[in-house]
Amino acid sequence: MAAERGAGQQQSQEMMEVDRRVESEESGDEEGRKLGSGVTDLSRQSLKDGEEQGEEDPEEEHELPVDMETISLDRDAEDVDLNHYRIGKIEGFEVLKKVKTLCLRQNLIKCIENLEELQSLRELDLYDNQIKKIENLEALTELEVLDISFNLLRNIEGIDKLTRLKKLFLVNNKINKIENISNLHQLQMLELGSNRIRSNRLTKMEGLQSLVNLRELYLSHNGIEVIEGLENNVQ
Repeated sequence: MAAERGAGQQQSQEMMEVDRRVESEESGDEEGRKLGSGVTDLSRQSLKDGEEQGEEDPEEEHELPVDMETISLDRDAEDVDLNHYRIGKIEGFEVLKKVKTLCLRQNLIKCIENLEELQSLRELDLYDNQIKKIENLEALTELEVLDISFNLLRNIEGIDKLTRLKKLFLVNNKINKIENISNLHQLQMLELGSNRIRSNRLTKMEGLQSLVNLRELYLSHNGIEVIEGLENNVQ
């Protein structure tokens, strides 16, 4: 007899949603973080004939990085997309005085650097690189969306000055503790799925009490069984 599958139960609250959905890593979860229209798209879907698409393992370094000197940037662009361009180092972006959205996902970047001149930046996408530390973002005080998912992060750090941040994506890293986000009072969405935040190290959800605007919290694939300490985040 075929087993019947029960309909999934969705928990919804007026001020916030805690989602335990089982999401496949392959989906990429693009919802809520797509770049706006009018993008200056410099991405290359295939850099050579027959190259297959798909996410690379960030610990594999079989690709040779591209030198930024070979890339021409539009100084007046507000949206710049360098998705899957094999960039190895963030440099040369100081000419982008008007940029609001910068997509550097699926590259070979190991360090966050040389972005302090981008004072108008609102969205920064560093999904699927080789970044081990969140750093050098203090000057980006207008930043509202930050995605550093699918990297090699072990700690949440270096973002306490980003007080305008509304959406933070840190999915699929090696993070084992929620910390250093208490100043992000405007934060509405926090994604921490597929990390190492284990229930046997956690008595309650510390570090979220001051995030009174938080509406969506994603913690799937962390082994958490009991969630407490969210009294200030719900009504």
